[in-house]
Amino acid sequence: MIFIISFISIYLELILGLFLPFLNNNLSLFTTLFSVITVYSIYPLFKDDKMYLIYSFIYGVIYDLFFTNLFLLNGFLFLFVGLISIYIYNNLENSIIKNIIYIIFIISLYYFVFSILIFIFNLVPISFNKYIYIVKSSMISNIIYGTIIYLVINKFMKNNNKLSFKYLK
Repeated sequence: MIFIISFISIYLELILGLFLPFLNNNLSLFTTLFSVITVYSIYPLFKDDKMYLIYSFIYGVIYDLFFTNLFLLNGFLFLFVGLISIYIYNNLENSIIKNIIYIIFIISLYYFVFSILIFIFNLVPISFNKYIYIVKSSMISNIIYGTIIYLVINKFMKNNNKLSFKYLK
């Protein structure tokens, strides 16, 4: 299930990346960040936090190879998202509405850290207005995707009684 969801998210990002504009000041309202949402969403499917963090890092490196060519940057960013996900799932209540709030937080935090790193290394000129524009442009599709993945994982875990589903309600 983990690999299927991960493959689907990268595949959808590749397909949508071909059709949606991703030029400066020309982003679609359906700009995707499905892989980051996947890293957050699949945590309940792991029994071991260490394996989840290793998977998050490797998944980030694979994401780098497909999309950014910034070797290891997204590996560490996905690892960071994984740590935040562990905190959210272990310390905060999770429901479908709260999941949407967490997705908004994860997207905003990911883009914030990414923007800071881009600014520090002076790879691309970035401003606060561009950061807000990017975050705002990516919310709709990522919330829809995150909600669908939440419902799929919730259904999967309820159908498999052998798995612990303390994280999902």
